[in-house]
Parts: sequence; structure tokens; C-alpha cells
Amino acid sequence: MSKRMGLYPRVHVEGGGSGVISQAGAALLVETVRKSALATAISTALAPWRKPRSVHDPGKVLLDVALGVALGGDCLAHVALLRAEPDVFGLVASDPTISRLIDVLAAAGPKALTAIRSARAGVRSRVWELAGANGPAADSHVIVDIDGMLVLAHPEKQDATATWKKTFGHHPLVAFVDHGQAGFGEPVAALLRPGNAGSNTASDHITTTGLALAQLPKHLRRGRQTLIRTDSAGGTHAFLDWLSKPGRWLSYSIGMTITDTIHQAVLKIPKKAWTPAYDAGGTGRPGAWVAEITGMPDVNRWPKGMRLIVRQERPHPGAQLRFVDLDGLRLTCFATNTQGGQLADLELRHRRRARCEDRIRSARDTGLRNLPLHDTAQNQIWLEIVQIALDLLAWMPMLALTGKTRRWEPKKLRLRLFSAAAQLVTTGRRRRLRFTARWPWTDVITRAIQRLAVLPNPG
Repeated sequence: MSKRMGLYPRVHVEGGGSGVISQAGAALLVETVRKSALATAISTALAPWRKPRSVHDPGKVLLDVALGVALGGDCLAHVALLRAEPDVFGLVASDPTISRLIDVLAAAGPKALTAIRSARAGVRSRVWELAGANGPAADSHVIVDIDGMLVLAHPEKQDATATWKKTFGHHPLVAFVDHGQAGFGEPVAALLRPGNAGSNTASDHITTTGLALAQLPKHLRRGRQTLIRTDSAGGTHAFLDWLSKPGRWLSYSIGMTITDTIHQAVLKIPKKAWTPAYDAGGTGRPGAWVAEITGMPDVNRWPKGMRLIVRQERPHPGAQLRFVDLDGLRLTCFATNTQGGQLADLELRHRRRARCEDRIRSARDTGLRNLPLHDTAQNQIWLEIVQIALDLLAWMPMLALTGKTRRWEPKKLRLRLFSAAAQLVTTGRRRRLRFTARWPWTDVITRAIQRLAVLPNPG
């Protein structure tokens, strides 16, 4: 008679092992840092803050924290995950050294932020060139989504205040480059604001857009090929005037609040003017229609060339209608300066702004669940670290993954790729990571490493 073992096999656990690397799949991120030249760029940018005869390079210290965040950490101390594996991550600074660097960079203020952002912008251009047809601007057009998010604070921190959702914390504005349906998205701006900052503050939207444009390759920083998308928080005169300023000429797709003027204009739209709207796949959606009301409301005070497009649809079961909704149909409206094109196509392009919500969710999973430091200047440095981590999590799939794997979000990348362990083997003076054949995603890891290996090394 066999002895019962329970639902799971019994194993004996002991310490003292060697030759096995935890988080070995993170070698994908390390190789992305190497091929993108991010390490060199950050190191050069932060050289003014390196003390003579110091052991640790400030750029390497900042990148180590970013790698720790990319692997799931949400505070400075979680860099210990890297310190435990020097064969993959090299020499990692101690916690006091990291804290001192953050304090020094925070004290430097805009000078340190500008240095970090300039390095990221230069590397971004190189990564997009390496990506070729997989890059977000492969068709010479790029879309930047801007949205606000709430970051809760439990202990009292500088500039943490009550928010419009009756919580307590901060209300940063973030911007992401949309990679479309084939990929993820990468951050290009993060403006830290108090929790009581207004959702539709035009000056904050202008500042965030300026930071985002500075991250793009130079030929995309102005002109119709760059589209700025926001929800109705961006629907202000000052912001639209700034986007449309001569010499800037950016394209925009901005949500608009349903005012009484727009409400009355919708009532005058004849039935034959409504055309079927599209669903997410680009096919006709039953129960949804779009129409243009440009010229009906008083648009003289708005930028020249602005078009107003409205959508009406039957709400999903359980949705509550608003006061401005008509005959049981939900109304939404947006403004754009794109001339020509089918109304349904323009409306679908605007509605895909909802992908920014996915990027924000992933940012919460990547260091933005909270702000771990006390001072605002320190937390602004933390936002830059989080953006570097999100950059790596977007660049690695863009350069090394294909098909459905390229759309994996950070949580899935950590569970399937980065958390994989491997055996460290030294042969012929070379160290190799040998992943077990039983891990379901070993082939994904090894093929991704091979794709990164054939990319040209930075000059």
C-alpha cells in the first residue's frame, strides 16, 4: 500500500546551493539596456554628479533602481533583488548610497531632470531606428495620449492633498506614445502635481505636452504627423490654441464636454446625417452612430479648422444615463483638426485613446502604486525612474518579441519571462545562462535574446 503524499509532492528544502540564477529572464532587460546605449547615455548625463574616486557610477545606480522597478519593485530598497545576482546585474550599490544619490539629484532640481530626460530622448530615437517597421513612428506618424491618474498616499507626504475622488494623495499628468494594437506603449512625460490639482488645467496640459514632444525625434516635435489625444480634461481654449499655434501645427483629437450649446446642436441633426459607428475591430457597430456638428455651435472662439464630431449609442446594460443624454442614447463629443476622412474612422481613432488607461494600469504595477519618498523633488526623480523602467518594458518587446508576446503587459512579462531561473554555466571562459526545457516560455526567452544579439552594438 503506497503512502499518501497529499495533493502536492513533498520536497526537502535547504540552503547553500550554487550555480543557479534567480530572475535570470531579466537578462532580456539588461541586454536591452546594452543595445539601446541607455547605460552610456544615463552615465554621461549624470557625470556631473559623480564624486571623484567614487566606486559607483550614478547612471548605473539609477538604472539599477529602474531595473528593480521593472521587475516589480516599488521602493528603493527593492534593488536588493539585483544585488543578490551580481553575475547578471554586476556590482549594485548599497541602500544608503542609492538614497544619497536620490537626495543629490532632487536637490539639483530641474538640472538633473533635464539631464535624465535628454538622455532618454536620445536613446528613444536610436531604439525607434533599431525597431524599424515595429517602431511607433514607422509610418511617419505618432500618437501621444495624455491623461491624469491618482496616486494614493497613506502617510503624509509633501503636496499630498485631498483629491477630487475624496481620496488623499497626488494627481500627476502622464503621457504615453501609443504603439497601436500590435504592441504596448512607452511613457514620454510625467508631471507630478498635488492631489487637488484640476483635471482640466490648461497650463499643466501644455507643460506635459511640451515634455512629451521633447522626448520624440526632432522631426516629430511639430507638424500634423504628431497627434495629441486627451479626454475632455484637455478640452479648453488655451490648450487647443497652444496646439494650433502657427509653427507648431500639431494634430489633435480632444474630448469635449457636452455643453448646452452642443446639446441643442445635436437635437437639430437630421436622421440622415447620422452614420454607423465602428466597433474596436473597425467594423460597423449596431446601436451606435456618429455625426459632425461643425458650424452648428458657436465655434468662432475656437481655433480655425476645428471640427466637432458627436457619437450617440445605446448604453450597455446597467449603465446610468446622464442629464445630457437624449432618448436613452449616450452622447459623447470630441474635437479634431484632421481634415477629410470618414467620421467613423476619426471617432474610432479617438476612442482608442482608452488604451492609455491600460498604460496607466501597468504604471501602477510598475512603481506607481504609491510614491515611496517624502519630498516632492525626490518623488519627481522617482517618476523619472519609473519612466525608465516602463521604457525598458516597452522597448524590449518592440525589439525582441513578436506576435502576441509583444502585447504582454508588465505583469505577464514578469511571471513568464523575467522570473525564470537558469543554471549558470562557465565554458571556454564564457558564462552562459541555461534555462530549463520544462519552462513553457524558454523558447520565447532564448529567441528574444537571439534577436537582441543580432542588433548592432552602439558606436
